[in-house]
Amino acid sequence: MEKLTFYALSAPEKLDRIGAYLSERLIRDVSRHRYGYVCIAMEALDQLLMACHCQSINLFVESFLKMVAKLLESEKPNLQILGTNSFVKFANIEEDTPSYHRSYDFFVSRFSEMCHSSHDDPDIRTKIRMSGIKGLQGVVRKTVNDELQANIWDPQHMDKIVPSLLFNLQHVEDAESRSPSPLQATEKEKESPTELAERCLRELLGRAAYGNIKNAIKPVLIHLDNHSLWEPKIFATCCFRIIMYSIQPQHSHLVIQQLLGHLDANSKSAATVRAGIVEVLSEAAVIAASGSVGPTVLEVFNTLLRQLRLSIDYALTGSYDCGIGISTKIIKEHEERMFQEAVIKTIGSFASTLPTYQQSEVMVFIMNKVPLPSSQQPIEAGKAGENRNRLTQIMLLKSLLQVSVGFQCSNMLTALPSAFLDRLLSAALMEDPEIRLFVLEILISFIDRHGNRQKFSTISTISDISVLKLKVDKCSRQDTVFMKKHGQQLYRHIYLICKEESNVQAHYEALYSMLMLISIELANEEVVVDLIRLVLAVQEIAQINEDNLTAYNRCALFALGAAYLNLISQLITVPTFCQHIHEVIQMRQKEAPYLLPEDVFVEKPTLSKSLDRLSPEVFFWQSKISEVLGGSGYNADRLSTPYIPQLTDEDRLSKRKSIGETISLQVEVESRNSPEREQRAPAEEITYETLKKAIVDSVAVEEQERERRRQVVEKFQKAPFEEIAAHCGARATLLQSKLNQIFEITIRPPPSPSGTITAAYGQPQNHSIPVYEMKFPDLCVY
Repeated sequence: MEKLTFYALSAPEKLDRIGAYLSERLIRDVSRHRYGYVCIAMEALDQLLMACHCQSINLFVESFLKMVAKLLESEKPNLQILGTNSFVKFANIEEDTPSYHRSYDFFVSRFSEMCHSSHDDPDIRTKIRMSGIKGLQGVVRKTVNDELQANIWDPQHMDKIVPSLLFNLQHVEDAESRSPSPLQATEKEKESPTELAERCLRELLGRAAYGNIKNAIKPVLIHLDNHSLWEPKIFATCCFRIIMYSIQPQHSHLVIQQLLGHLDANSKSAATVRAGIVEVLSEAAVIAASGSVGPTVLEVFNTLLRQLRLSIDYALTGSYDCGIGISTKIIKEHEERMFQEAVIKTIGSFASTLPTYQQSEVMVFIMNKVPLPSSQQPIEAGKAGENRNRLTQIMLLKSLLQVSVGFQCSNMLTALPSAFLDRLLSAALMEDPEIRLFVLEILISFIDRHGNRQKFSTISTISDISVLKLKVDKCSRQDTVFMKKHGQQLYRHIYLICKEESNVQAHYEALYSMLMLISIELANEEVVVDLIRLVLAVQEIAQINEDNLTAYNRCALFALGAAYLNLISQLITVPTFCQHIHEVIQMRQKEAPYLLPEDVFVEKPTLSKSLDRLSPEVFFWQSKISEVLGGSGYNADRLSTPYIPQLTDEDRLSKRKSIGETISLQVEVESRNSPEREQRAPAEEITYETLKKAIVDSVAVEEQERERRRQVVEKFQKAPFEEIAAHCGARATLLQSKLNQIFEITIRPPPSPSGTITAAYGQPQNHSIPVYEMKFPDLCVY
């Protein structure tokens, strides 16, 4: 070998003839089964290849590859392994000159075939598969950086290489015994086809440029489809975790776009398959956070929301054809529900990877998709339409909640733009209790910027607020502007939600959290005063009970008010205010424990039916609170004014039963001074007939007014000047006489009891000159 190597180096032009001769000998020895000579010939070729890097090596390589191909074609496993090892050595050599005519198609096909070996002996099978993987790795290394070589990224090559690697990744003999990380793997595990396939796949994807990602990912999706690997989703998730960590971060969004396209392509597949794809999407999105989710962010959410809507239709119609044709597949509702939950989770995962401004856009985008009873987005009619609308509303609000949970924004004005807030709050007036709860939870997640939400998860009247360890910051200028702009809107919705009969414990807990979080996050002095007025008005709802609420609802509202006032009194630290609240709570503990949260918000609440015969001592008095807080610098006038919600268009647009009661609130002009108010006269009942009469009357009045105006205009256009002058003169005389009467009343003082008017020093004072005797300058007289 030393002599042969020296000769080859001395006379490089002879190298191709040496190669041809060795190749001819090897082919002859293989066919005659003289395997010892085959090994010697391959060893000689390997050593010559490693030693010689001259210009004419290309022709020698042709002979070498021909010999490797001959070995790989052999049925003997040992010869296949020998040929692969030689090829791997060759693949690691960096050649000085490029090759224009070399083809690796045979090697890709043969190595892929070896990766799928099904030899009877498990040890030999493992060795052949590992040789196949090493061979593919060699082909990739040899071709990936050489532009003149056959393009390894072409679909015909990728469709063989990628499934071969996945096949070996998939067949893990002892999945449980594998170490969690390659660094901790034992030497034996490092020699397994699974470990080797993973390394090869990572290397392949790591070398993929922007234009090649699609060709590398498509075979993965097809392989997972063909082998039904989406349903357990463990292997699919593992594959895409490898892919996302291996590719260059700036290409992450290409993988996500392909997954979304695949989800669309599988729109009519079983729910478990779609759920698997969505779960993988969710995992991929979290990893992609370090790179980019891509420019078409809203398209991602549009696809997911479209799939959500389709799933709702499938579940309702029981057919993938949405009721158009007869579907052969049986749709299981619980599987569709599982898919819907997976989509919602994925929407949250995606949103958490986005910057704040894009999260805001996504939330507005989702909210605009929610079907609300408004003129902008008509809702479907009929029973099926109502079900579809309700399910769509719930699913979209769930998605919105997922996004808002991960949303962090210090400026509430940008976090909750007016158009978004208006649509969200109009959903709060819907009859469905589940929808109202979602709206409250979404608002809470926006307002809670310091993680105080969990501290108010249970309603109680604790004596020392310091145990909650609340994080409180001073209200910023932007928060003050936000509350000036939207505060009344928030109070109004809290008030109206409190009046709903279908509320359960979760609603009251959410309302309590909402009130407390506004007090901590967004409150200045004015907001605190408004919140106290609001809670006293809520107490009055329970006390007067115009809405015929159940005993539980009334007790819950009383308990809610007690819990809130107990905490707010400790937050603003006015001793007299704290004392009044404490006294009322103590009185309730003695006489009416069913008005406190500790007795109401439990599994079996203690209720009382005699809520209309309660003593005045168990109520919080608006006059008393106004007095004690007014003495500490708070706005006493505002505190003593009862809270009345404003009527808006929302009441007409929402499907509330209590629109009549809401309007009657506005009709009542007398003050509503909480518990100490006298029994008022019943408000005029508004019926269909009265509304119809009012509309007809107003139309008639408008017609008369229009006719009168027409006559006046016509008179001034056509009547002679003398007639107009006489008419205006008469009007002026009448006006002057009225003015004279007014002046006489205002300027002439009232008669004193003694008959004379005495000044401060006891001297008689002259009467003022009457108006009619006054001399006015000519210019002042009309």
